[in-house]
Amino acid sequence: MSSDNLVCFDREAPPGGPTMGPAGGPSEGRGPSHGRWRSGMSAGPLAGVRVLELGQVISAPFCARLFADFGADVIKVEPPQGDLARSWGPFPGDRPDPEASGIYLALNTNKRGVTINLDHERGRQLFLELVRWADILVHNHQPAQLERWRLTYDAVAEINPQVVMISITPFGSFGPYANWKGYDLNAYHLSAAGHRYLGKPDREPLAAGTFIADFYGGYVGAAWGFAAYYGRQVVGRGQHVDVSSAEAIAALFTGCQNIGGYAQDGIYERRTGGQFGIAAPAKILRAKDGYVWVMALTPRQWQGLVNAMGNPDWAQLDIFSDMFRRAQHADALYPLMELWTQEHPKEEIMNVCQANLCPTTAVYTVQEAVEHPHMRARNFIREVEHEELGRVRVLGPIARLSSCDDSAIRPAPRLGQHNAEVFGGLLGLSASSIDELRSQGAI
Repeated sequence: MSSDNLVCFDREAPPGGPTMGPAGGPSEGRGPSHGRWRSGMSAGPLAGVRVLELGQVISAPFCARLFADFGADVIKVEPPQGDLARSWGPFPGDRPDPEASGIYLALNTNKRGVTINLDHERGRQLFLELVRWADILVHNHQPAQLERWRLTYDAVAEINPQVVMISITPFGSFGPYANWKGYDLNAYHLSAAGHRYLGKPDREPLAAGTFIADFYGGYVGAAWGFAAYYGRQVVGRGQHVDVSSAEAIAALFTGCQNIGGYAQDGIYERRTGGQFGIAAPAKILRAKDGYVWVMALTPRQWQGLVNAMGNPDWAQLDIFSDMFRRAQHADALYPLMELWTQEHPKEEIMNVCQANLCPTTAVYTVQEAVEHPHMRARNFIREVEHEELGRVRVLGPIARLSSCDDSAIRPAPRLGQHNAEVFGGLLGLSASSIDELRSQGAI
């Protein structure tokens, strides 16, 4: 991949020239406009959309990456010491390196990166110049922190009435917990996810093995943030998109059938230890070389599974005649099934079940998933050239658009990599002015 595919900055518009208006068309003279940045997707559907990210670690960076993956020009603003994610692993060889954090590299592809100290007044003024440029501002800071920086929605809307501000926090921008300290797991457990998923009903609550609330919050922020951006043609201005990660995970993960069902009639589903509670078979079972997820609920699926297992006599018992009776007798069913699954490799089980139209999948490790031929065939795992690390592997876009070329992905920016390009080329500052800002600690 050539550097030309990774970085393209066209000086097409004069200062104060055409920018994106409420309907995605041009509006004259709003903020600096010295050039148009091309993200990794060539002529993506969001080409021309300008996103300013003030994010740390997961939720806001993931939200902004979703915009960047589809053509938006995303400028990531980090404090001079860098995004906290830079100090998190995994690191190659377990050697900490702020430019080599796996989580940072994964969440910040296709972005430009600058450093600004918002605790310095000149840094704050520099940030406000970027607010004038932006169509969308996404952040994940507490309301009290925005008050200290004087960067509330009202403050930024006064600078740029067209800007859409996406706030992603554990508890939302208002309510009694709005300024409480919180992270992913705080939002996760507020949503009751710890009592609904992972583990058995008579055991202690468990946490998910990833930042699931942050990712859901970022996804919701991108979806409704774009709706607000598109809706500027209706309402005539930008607006504030307030996302609570706890509410996002309550709606999308804990589920309306649990939160909504309990609110309606006091009934909710309980943990079932890695299997469906009301229908069977649907469970992770031991295989000869690992585990396999087996699900066969409909009569056709069940018959396919029975065929795959070699038509054992026990499968004809009346207690296994439908998915509900099989669930009632799960304690008898699953040990019988494991007599078969434990004798065969997980991929062999998957293949023979799928050949019989039974939706079964091997349970893969992370390493197996990264190397899996299906993922490779869809080009989901990509390699990009990083100036310091060489070739690194990252995830591609989470959706494919038939008319867009998403083959080129730019690596995550190095700390302050685009300071001169953005502050000089976009905002028009001289090299000496940028040096002065750096010496004063503003960038």
